[in-house]
Amino acid sequence: MKISDRFRRPKKEISREQLANRNMLRLTYVIAALFAAMILYEGWFLAVDREAAINSSYNPRLDNFARKVIRGEITCSDGSVIAKTAVAEDGAETRTYPYGSLFAHVAGYSTMGRTGIESLGHFYLLSSHVNLIEHTVKELVGEKNMGDRVVTTLDLELQETASEALGDRRGAVVVMEPATGRILAMVSKPGYDPNRLKEDWSWLVSEDNTSGQLLNRAAQGLYPPGSTFKTVILLEYIREHPEDYGDFRFDCDGTYEDGEYTIRCYHGNAHGSQTLQEAFANSCNGAFAAIGRELDAARLADTAGQLLFNAELPYSLEYSRSSYAMTPAADPWEVLQTSIGQGRTQITPLHNALLASAIANGGTLMRPYLIDHIENAGGDVLKRFSPSACASLMSEEEARILTEMMKGVVTDGTGSAVRSDAYTAAAKTGSAEFMTGKETHAWFIGFAPAEAPQIAVSVIVEEGGSGGSAAAPVARSIFDAYFAR
Repeated sequence: MKISDRFRRPKKEISREQLANRNMLRLTYVIAALFAAMILYEGWFLAVDREAAINSSYNPRLDNFARKVIRGEITCSDGSVIAKTAVAEDGAETRTYPYGSLFAHVAGYSTMGRTGIESLGHFYLLSSHVNLIEHTVKELVGEKNMGDRVVTTLDLELQETASEALGDRRGAVVVMEPATGRILAMVSKPGYDPNRLKEDWSWLVSEDNTSGQLLNRAAQGLYPPGSTFKTVILLEYIREHPEDYGDFRFDCDGTYEDGEYTIRCYHGNAHGSQTLQEAFANSCNGAFAAIGRELDAARLADTAGQLLFNAELPYSLEYSRSSYAMTPAADPWEVLQTSIGQGRTQITPLHNALLASAIANGGTLMRPYLIDHIENAGGDVLKRFSPSACASLMSEEEARILTEMMKGVVTDGTGSAVRSDAYTAAAKTGSAEFMTGKETHAWFIGFAPAEAPQIAVSVIVEEGGSGGSAAAPVARSIFDAYFAR
């Protein structure tokens, strides 16, 4: 016998009863684990997914909510009502919009589907937290209770100012607080009257209607960024030349030639000898075409991705995703076009507003939001929404450099229309070609005061021509209204 065999424990036989008990114990553990998982899921659903599930158009319980609750009001931050439900003597309910088309795209509608804040706040608008006595009495007599009120971040004065400044032209305006992400105004034109939505619906969705009144151009309109994209090119150049970007020089005679290709400055303007600051301020296409040919295409694509091109935006309503399509294998013409904001690059006014806000906020992008708080029909606050950071798009030092460059656009360049003694502004204008024979789209992005930003603005005027002459005055009206308070 081996020595090891002497110390080997004999195998203990397990009886059928013990085996059954062991299997029963395992089954108990499995059931307990499943029960715990159900409790965790229920808690997660109540805390996170409940509102989304209730808001879903596939949820049949929504009809039950509407049968018991009168849809609540939507108001601006100052209490001005922008959507409410009128109840006739016979109990018939009509959703009305006191400001007509002014808030049409951002407030949205709740008939013919739901859009805008009507969709975002649907759960709250059909929830009722009136006092218990009133709630009980109305339940007993079969009357509906008043739904809760959605108080938005929207500023009535700035919304009106933006709309009036844009006038009858097609385009969009987005106004934000860089430090919080609060959206103060969102205008899209042409608009529609939400009070006549049912009557006008057939025409609005008709193939013969090419005006696109239902499209929220602020968040869904895709445009070539034009020279506003030079902020991206400038950022990448600074990243690739952190020590010597200030040594850049370019002699502009109005055109830039690269082999068989020619890039012209706007209206063929010859800017002469340009530093990097001057080239950015004057929006010199030749200088930025030369810069683009020098940049590392792979690194530029990474920077564009970091700035949310080809990515989801931190925005709760419908939007279009901006696109950056140039690859390291791109031919010289695509590189030249991309470098001045043309080519296949596309961006929304909302995205451009987010980029301006991030620069203004030291590189940190705050999550944009439209609902400030929820209150019951009596004005008691039920829930508040707080600012939150969602991404770091660049370093604080990079944001500081871009801010200084954008200040030069206002003091010495194409953004002079927003120059004011009442505040300092930082900006970038743009003129984006989109179709041969058509006037360019006019762009403006910027913020003020430059040294301590409180407000950021993005403007697009379709076929407006020069950003400095068409879009910048719209922004000027908004800045003036804001700082005149």
